[in-house]
Amino acid sequence: MSFEVPGKILEEYTVRNNRLGLVEFADTCRPIFLDLVPEARVGDYVRVHVGFATECVPADKARQEYEALNRTGHLKTMEVDLETEEALPATMRRTKPR
Repeated sequence: MSFEVPGKILEEYTVRNNRLGLVEFADTCRPIFLDLVPEARVGDYVRVHVGFATECVPADKARQEYEALNRTGHLKTMEVDLETEEALPATMRRTKPR
């Protein structure tokens, strides 16, 4: 089973010709590729699937979806891809480099 999780873009960076955003999911933030949603900007909500933002969503819709995922128990702590994270600016890193 796979699903998309809504999150809010807090920061935006360009790393190795890719747009990356620091996206907030309730109490955690993760680096997410924004290349598939060129219209997305800091402050926007996006749906995220396996590390990629797939579309922008209105804030109220994102909150409803997040709450539904949380209620059903499908919302779990997401793992960070360490190779992706090592390529990020130091301000976006959440773990120590290998």
